[in-house]
Amino acid sequence: MIRNPILPGFNPDPSICRVGDEYFIATSTFEWYPGVQIHRSTDLVNWDLVARPLNRASQLDMRGNPDSCGIWAPCLSHDGEKFWLVYTDVKRNEGNFKDAHNYIVTCDTIDGDWSDPTFVSSHGFDPSLFHDDNGRKYWLVLRWNHISNSVGGNPKHRAFDGILCQEWSERDGLIGPIKVISHGSKLGLTEGPHLSKRDGWYYLTVAEGGTGYDHAVTMARSRDIWGPYALHPDTHLITAKDAPDAPLQRAGHGQIVETPDGRTYHTHLCSRPLPGLEKRFSPLGRETAIQECEWRDDGWLYAKHGPVPQVEVPGLTDAQPRPTRPVCRTFNTRTLPPEFQWLRTPQPERLFTLTGKALRLTGRESVGSWFEQSLVARRQEHLSYRAETVVDFRPQSYQQMAGLTTYYNRHKFHFAGVTKHPEAGLSLFILSCPGMWPDGQMSYPMQPRPINEGPVDLAVIVTGATQQFWWRQGQDWNPLGPELDAAVISDEGGRGEHGSFTGAFVGMLCFDTTGLGRTADFARFDYHPVGA
Repeated sequence: MIRNPILPGFNPDPSICRVGDEYFIATSTFEWYPGVQIHRSTDLVNWDLVARPLNRASQLDMRGNPDSCGIWAPCLSHDGEKFWLVYTDVKRNEGNFKDAHNYIVTCDTIDGDWSDPTFVSSHGFDPSLFHDDNGRKYWLVLRWNHISNSVGGNPKHRAFDGILCQEWSERDGLIGPIKVISHGSKLGLTEGPHLSKRDGWYYLTVAEGGTGYDHAVTMARSRDIWGPYALHPDTHLITAKDAPDAPLQRAGHGQIVETPDGRTYHTHLCSRPLPGLEKRFSPLGRETAIQECEWRDDGWLYAKHGPVPQVEVPGLTDAQPRPTRPVCRTFNTRTLPPEFQWLRTPQPERLFTLTGKALRLTGRESVGSWFEQSLVARRQEHLSYRAETVVDFRPQSYQQMAGLTTYYNRHKFHFAGVTKHPEAGLSLFILSCPGMWPDGQMSYPMQPRPINEGPVDLAVIVTGATQQFWWRQGQDWNPLGPELDAAVISDEGGRGEHGSFTGAFVGMLCFDTTGLGRTADFARFDYHPVGA
């Protein structure tokens, strides 16, 4: 059986394609660098990260991109000769405008050096590229209407002004007429278009209802690529909007894939809210799941077990999901382990280096900066976990701090680290921003805890909606500060379900607002899952 989610922890907007017996899924990375995650599988059960293709300045520079901007909704395809990846770089999300620029990159192999981007258009976001069986290619993208009452965090239907289609040529770019081919269903907020073709029909799937708890995959079809498109008899192929108790919520935005033996699956994003809370919080962000589907006699695709997403889905083989194991890293090589990313900048050498003995962070701008923030972190993939690191830092003032953080964005984080407090001297201190928007005002949950010079072990234990920092210099672990609210480090924390839509990270952070670039060495980082 396939067990969902197949890509746990902040892997949204899954675009899937098959090449031979291999399957590839590309997911959004937003402000995290490098851009786009691509995973590979041969059985749809176990997936390996094989590429982050947007990894150099000529391809991507997100310095200054606000939270939850950056790389939205990639579409991955293969035309028989090479891979194609289209994506949006969103430069603004608040207010009526989006400033969404859309590009194409290509590569002969999934893990090779991808091309510099070709700009296509800035009509809106969520582009896709459809390769028709006659060799022609078509560009699809949402058209964004800024002359509407939509604002960031409170989307309105009028801003989602239909799905545009236009022919695209590798030599000439966009060519011929441009047309709105669909406005979706009454659910609205229509985005994320993908086209496929079967028996002479063009099938259009879109994401609708916003990326919160009304999310859905909606299907329509037409004999002509330009429409008109008739809606599916059930309208929605996959959704949990009418099943509030389903374990997988917020299901929507995905793509069809056919297996070599003719079976059909459809990916979709989803979330797993923390159980037992009055309000729903999803710290793991939007994750990737997959459902088995079937073509019925009426020529329409249906989710095999109904539109509500299933946790366990029949797979292709008798492959078993890999067991959950700790991931323990010692930074004794010159290569950053693959699970780690940083924020926005194509110049990571200004943020960190690997010395062969440690990961050395150079303190840059403050925690929450949209330009240069020395944060190296990995996704939270489990509702409960323990993370540990050891930091060696010699600060000269309270404007310098290095340590361990649970981080969502500049409005939602907890940070425990070493600093030099004006009264207490060399100390451990906690900075916290529990969803305070829009100003991002911090709170200070504890008085500074004096420590001795030298390395300090730091840990955090997250148990569902709560977290506790720990520290030691010597043998025994000691709690650091009070128990903190971990639920706020989630999509719904602060502004609510449409206000931000990435996921929680845990990692190592150093800032130096003196501008002098004080460095901190981290010798190891361990991530221990607890449960699923």
